[in-house]
Amino acid sequence: MTQHLISLVGFFVFAGLAWVFSADRRRVNWKTVAWGMGLQLLIGLLVFRLPGSRQLFLWLNDGVMALLEASKAGADFLLGPLSTGKSESGPLGFILAFQALPIAIFFSAFAAALYHFGILQFIVRLFAKLFHRTMGISGAESLSSAANIFVGVESALVVRPYLERMTRSELMTVLSTGMATAASTTLGLYVILLSKSFPQIAGHLMSASVIAIPAAVVMGKLLLPESDTPETISAIPKEEEVPHARNLMSAIIEGSMDGLKLAAGISALLVAGLGLVALLDKFIGLPSRWLGLSEPLSIVKILGWVFYPFAALLGIARADIAEAGKLLGERVLLTEVVSYQDLSQMIVSGQLSDPRTVVILTYALCGFTHVASIAIFVGGTAALAPSRRDDLAALGFRALLAATLATLMTGCVAGIFSDGSGVMLLGH
Repeated sequence: MTQHLISLVGFFVFAGLAWVFSADRRRVNWKTVAWGMGLQLLIGLLVFRLPGSRQLFLWLNDGVMALLEASKAGADFLLGPLSTGKSESGPLGFILAFQALPIAIFFSAFAAALYHFGILQFIVRLFAKLFHRTMGISGAESLSSAANIFVGVESALVVRPYLERMTRSELMTVLSTGMATAASTTLGLYVILLSKSFPQIAGHLMSASVIAIPAAVVMGKLLLPESDTPETISAIPKEEEVPHARNLMSAIIEGSMDGLKLAAGISALLVAGLGLVALLDKFIGLPSRWLGLSEPLSIVKILGWVFYPFAALLGIARADIAEAGKLLGERVLLTEVVSYQDLSQMIVSGQLSDPRTVVILTYALCGFTHVASIAIFVGGTAALAPSRRDDLAALGFRALLAATLATLMTGCVAGIFSDGSGVMLLGH
């Protein structure tokens, strides 16, 4: 069985797992599921196989890279050698806080400027119409899902008037699509981690985030099928007017401040998360010493074993499955930022044998599918709809499961169509 065929099998197996854990298998809307899976395969075909679409894809990638290059100007001026990683005495190495996190500030400001001119709203509505007309989900679900292409938990703001009256299945979609996608404000952060070894990474991250939306809808509707009639089932409602600046400069200032909060939030999460995991590893490692094991047990190692079969279903080269399982497992606790950084180090050190593995993992890791995201998305959405706090809290872990399966499904899409081109591995 070829690796591409394994990816195809995994694509359906992950959907099957969601069906197995469904709250009500008899109510599954198979038309929504079929269209959601079909959309993913269609986008994958366009990105990886059609020559004309490939050129457009490369232009988008070049555009993002140009933005990324421009974003370094402010950081270089403010941080000097810490931003460039170079000094008169020699290279300083990669420092996440100074060379990657400032990118989030620039991209947030740029997104705020696009919103001020109405460009983001126009694109979001186009995608919302696509999701509504094909998958048959409610207008509010479509609008919130489409907004996740550009923003994170803020996507719920565009449907704020409808949150109080949404069905539980709709709320599930709001949460799962948010967790399964990567907002444009964090896209630059991932690009800076992998661009040297994967020059086309920006375009692939954009397509991964788009593919993840129908994937998350599929998983959400399998795990929690719709049992009521949504209020906006027949049309896409007018999005809520999110308060924004009166002029461009104010928009840029507000966007910069939001980006600063995002960078600070990522920093705090990494400091706390990595520290707590290290503390947990000390307790887990004690039996290893008593038993005389050559290598101490760790939470990441255990999660790597748990995710080994999931990595195998992605269609990854056999020699790379263990490393892929480790990256997928550690993301659950340490966030995708750590996993992408570790993926970059694996590429540089020659730990991966197949360029196709890098492409698949780029898609499979693209999303806020970690434990902390439950608090972020449930808490953020509950703040907008206090009366639904209990429903949202009850859906948190189910939404995380849906989002995790969705990102694995997008990894399978990449595995079905990708031949690994564009990736530069050490020794290849």
